[in-house]
Amino acid sequence: MDDRTTGAGGKPPLRSADRARMWLRRVFAAACLIAAVCGAAAGYASWADGTRAAEAVARKRHAVTATTVGTTGYRSGDWPSDRTSTAASATWQYPPGRAHTGTVPVPPGTRKGDAVRVWVDDRGAVASAPPGTAELALEAFLLGAAAATGVLLVSGALVRVGLRAVDARSARAWEAEWEDVEPLWSGRLRPGPGDG
Repeated sequence: MDDRTTGAGGKPPLRSADRARMWLRRVFAAACLIAAVCGAAAGYASWADGTRAAEAVARKRHAVTATTVGTTGYRSGDWPSDRTSTAASATWQYPPGRAHTGTVPVPPGTRKGDAVRVWVDDRGAVASAPPGTAELALEAFLLGAAAATGVLLVSGALVRVGLRAVDARSARAWEAEWEDVEPLWSGRLRPGPGDG
């Protein structure tokens, strides 16, 4: 059976393998669009959730001015970064009228008696600063990029498998057709009864 279709508008006829390749390329193009949409949706969801969480944290964080009462020292950060930071003993008040003393992070070169900014919680204990816009944006970008990459990798792998299957089927069909054409083209007679 002829595997070709009549080309319309002067276009060359395509075999089923060619049509399958075109269809798989269109599928991958659609997957790229879907990946972009998924990445944007995941990034937006991360941004919205992160913003709400940051606002909730910010309501329980307070920036106060502390006064250092000791010399600046160095301490190693937590694993895996092990980044060295500077800290010093300081005193501050929060809530107003309630004094606290503790070790707080300070900029390098801070001296005894300097004023430093410290983030504390509702009880006045040292706490981390609420997440900033840059941190939230980076997290949203990374999550969106991961989602888009995942869709592209899966769809790319499926399309690649499909193309390899089409190529293998096309190669088998070509070999079968060549078995019929090659003796006529080369003038070589096929072995058969009565040869010789």
